[in-house]
Amino acid sequence: MEQYSIHNFYKDIFGDVCPDLDHFLNSTAQNDIGHFNVFDIAALYECGNGKPKMPYSRRMYYKISLIKGKNKVEYADKLIEVKDCAILFATPKIPYYYQPIDNKQAGHFCVFTKEFLPKSKIGLNIDELPIFSSGSEFIYEIGKDQYKEISAIFKKMHNELASDYAFKYDLLRNIVMELIHTGQKLNPVKSEVKSINASSRLSALFIELMERQFPMESPANILQLRTAKDYADRLNVHVNYLNKVLKDTTGRTTTDIIAGRITQEAKILLKQTSWNVSEIAYSLGFEEVAHFSNFFKKQSDLSPLLYRN
Repeated sequence: MEQYSIHNFYKDIFGDVCPDLDHFLNSTAQNDIGHFNVFDIAALYECGNGKPKMPYSRRMYYKISLIKGKNKVEYADKLIEVKDCAILFATPKIPYYYQPIDNKQAGHFCVFTKEFLPKSKIGLNIDELPIFSSGSEFIYEIGKDQYKEISAIFKKMHNELASDYAFKYDLLRNIVMELIHTGQKLNPVKSEVKSINASSRLSALFIELMERQFPMESPANILQLRTAKDYADRLNVHVNYLNKVLKDTTGRTTTDIIAGRITQEAKILLKQTSWNVSEIAYSLGFEEVAHFSNFFKKQSDLSPLLYRN
């Protein structure tokens, strides 16, 4: 799967009209401040740079987009149509494709690298924030009042970035965090309380361990944990106990959950990469293509090739 860097992003937007782009991006990286920028979507459309040229890929930067207009967003094995207003929180963890359906687009988006929000500034690694976790909803439809509220935050970014204030990037980090917290309140994550029971804790650890293996980035990467026993051994519990806990908390067996996640990844790889079926089977831990084909057909009622086509 293509990895799409911040350099690729600027090249697609500005083409060859910005000859100092590489020098600018390299100098900010060398200054160890990370990279940040903010854009007005309507303004990009006016100058002919609004429609994305990017394929389905993994962006190697973070992007928060406030969208107003008809769009479709494809990520994992989901396809979502946005009819009016939405906000999208993109992370390098989740490959996606974003496509405006018409030219009546407005809103804002900001892009930044991981170095822009160092742990010392926010108390957590950015990927530990709920909005950028693997279980996040990724995109949230919002109402007109919420759109105005979030648009005002983006306008503060525009104003600050254009200022000559010596410490504007410190202030911009705070504004980005305000935007992130606003997004997290759209789909509140329940705080962990001291009374949380062992079953819930084990379920959360299992899901986290499973999601750390995805997405698959190369045919050379091989899925390390494939069976219920693999996970039980890693979590230092008996496989029967893990199965009982997951059955009680999710209604599904360990094997069903693992099979479902492997199938989801297989669908992504079949649709969004040029890997052949043998490469996909190998990366997902199947020694024989026939075993993978039988597994996939059992899970989806289609052979891998029929699903791809």
